[in-house]
Amino acid sequence: MTISFIILAILVLAGAALAMSLRNLVHCALCLVLSFTGLAGLFLQLQAQFVGFAQILVYGGAVSILVVFAILLTRSGDTQESAEINRDWVIGCWIAAIVFSTLAMALLSSAFFKEPQAVPGQADARAMGHELMTRYVLPLEAVALLLTAALIGAALIAMPELRKPQGHAPDKEVA
Repeated sequence: MTISFIILAILVLAGAALAMSLRNLVHCALCLVLSFTGLAGLFLQLQAQFVGFAQILVYGGAVSILVVFAILLTRSGDTQESAEINRDWVIGCWIAAIVFSTLAMALLSSAFFKEPQAVPGQADARAMGHELMTRYVLPLEAVALLLTAALIGAALIAMPELRKPQGHAPDKEVA
């Protein structure tokens, strides 16, 4: 293992751990950006340039900004942050340790650490773009439509004038 891999792995794990443990949601989102960026560095170190730069653009940029906007738009100003800690964290840590050790034993006993076989083809951005615009154009458009509907729904939920019920007087019946 190289030093850069170890540094990037520590960066990813520390960012993910801080994103899950911090109380301030904006700080959690920033730690998530740190973790996504470290993961992009790992992809770049594995010579997967397209996936690495897509990770930076999509997750490090767009998704993280979307998370920050969602936090800032949906959080009301009158809520106070609670400093309560769940008392069952010890049980959760034990369950996580059991799951981790089971997965580690399964991974170590598998053929994962054998010499990798050569991949028959090299994926590049031009081939992926061609496939997306020819063979997978309908699923791509369906995902774009779904994401647009989700964005419109999130904007409608976040609008404060739509959250408060309007003081309309009931219509009087005319006899």
